[in-house]
Amino acid sequence: MAGERVIVAMSGGVDSSLAAVLLHEQGYRVAGLTLKLWDRNHAAGLHGAGEAASHESEPAADARAVCERLGVRHHVLDFTEVFEQVVIDDFVREYGSGATPNPCVWCNALVKWEALLRMAEHLDAEFVATGHYARVIHREDGIAELRKGADTSKDQSYALWRLRQEHLRRTLLPLGGMRKTETRRMAAERGLCTANKPESQEICFIPDNDYVRFLREMDERSGQKSPGFVPGELRTFRSDELAGTHGGTAHFTIGQRKGLRVAFGRPRYVVRIDPPTHTVWIGDASDLETATVWAEHVNWCLGPAPDAGTTSTAKIRYLHAGASGQVFPALDGSMAFVFEEPQRAVTPGQSLVVYDHDLVLGGGVIRPVPGEKAS
Repeated sequence: MAGERVIVAMSGGVDSSLAAVLLHEQGYRVAGLTLKLWDRNHAAGLHGAGEAASHESEPAADARAVCERLGVRHHVLDFTEVFEQVVIDDFVREYGSGATPNPCVWCNALVKWEALLRMAEHLDAEFVATGHYARVIHREDGIAELRKGADTSKDQSYALWRLRQEHLRRTLLPLGGMRKTETRRMAAERGLCTANKPESQEICFIPDNDYVRFLREMDERSGQKSPGFVPGELRTFRSDELAGTHGGTAHFTIGQRKGLRVAFGRPRYVVRIDPPTHTVWIGDASDLETATVWAEHVNWCLGPAPDAGTTSTAKIRYLHAGASGQVFPALDGSMAFVFEEPQRAVTPGQSLVVYDHDLVLGGGVIRPVPGEKAS
């Protein structure tokens, strides 16, 4: 594959910088691509578009510096409108419906890879690449497998389940077999300006991690009040007693213990959120356990869905270790996964990702089990 052109997504961090360098060293004809995805000040109307467009961000400048050092082209694409429509709008909508979304999943497949492939077509490039800690195995039969990264503490395959074969067949992930410590060491050895940059925020458009503040800003911008800020009741899960009131379901997520503002005398958790009635149900730790998880918007990375009842493992959140069970795909693009042992705090909006050992079979967005009652 050496000698072929590859477009590398470069965020200005150490991972994407080293990915570009390694591919260049392997003989690929590299071009860097930095995406402008979100400008908080511009989104809030604090300055004009012309001012925002004329200012090069620090990440873009660092990515450009790495490309200049390699003697390769660096491109910048403004994808703010697409990012807002695909990622931000979904994020706001999900919180308004009582879910807790994972925006990185949508951004990776529907924004980043789409932009990479668009640039690849423009520059007649065969491949695209990122600095994700996951692996893509290109089989002789033309199928591309998405597998976990070698560094289990940094594995990012969970956030890539929406990638389809048309993405994976043209994808290179040069850091998939490396550990983060190795990445920093190699970047430092090569004198990269990004070698010691801190880890990037998991959600780039909320650097302070204050989701409620962000959602309120979006409400102010749109002039509409999100359903997630409609006051409602706090009720006990099993006895159905009124325990208090709240200022909106957007303040809560499944498994939450702090911030309930009600004294129960023992640890209590958010175990269910009912958006139509704006009710938040509070229960014991045992009420958080469930064995059957349902998901929609399912994508099977290999193309065909696995057979119903296939034994596999699944993760219900990024830091979940994964647990064994059986997967049951449905013809309507949903699936059910039945865990051998009940899992704690299954959260609507998060991703259910199914694995065969380290091979990613596919994933979907967790939803409440159809027909399941709130009380």
